[in-house]
Amino acid sequence: MSDVLKKRIEKKRERRKKVHWRIRKKVFGTSERPRLCVYKSLRYIYAQIVDDERGFTLVAASTLEPELRNKVQGSNKSIAAATLVGETIGKRALAKGIKKVVFDRSGYIYHGRVKAVAEGARKAGLQF
Repeated sequence: MSDVLKKRIEKKRERRKKVHWRIRKKVFGTSERPRLCVYKSLRYIYAQIVDDERGFTLVAASTLEPELRNKVQGSNKSIAAATLVGETIGKRALAKGIKKVVFDRSGYIYHGRVKAVAEGARKAGLQF
């Protein structure tokens, strides 16, 4: 990889981190409304519901899990896989009695896989 490309990737990563911290100053998960945060890597997508008051993860789901891997047709990084992660985390949250959440997109643009996770969670019954 060339130096120019490495610098461009690093700038993009730094920009996302800045946006992420700007969002995190405003978005805070409580016991009544925990935070649904999304992280996406090049291969997988992760979602977790966090109570920031206690610093505790209540529910988590990702495309790394064997049960979700088997359900996904094609790639783990597709929009269908992200929708499945959203539906799974929504069902798990409802099973734990969580109905309302605050959505944290973690500095990513609300588009594509991030949007698919949110729509899947809404489809499962979570309210944002």
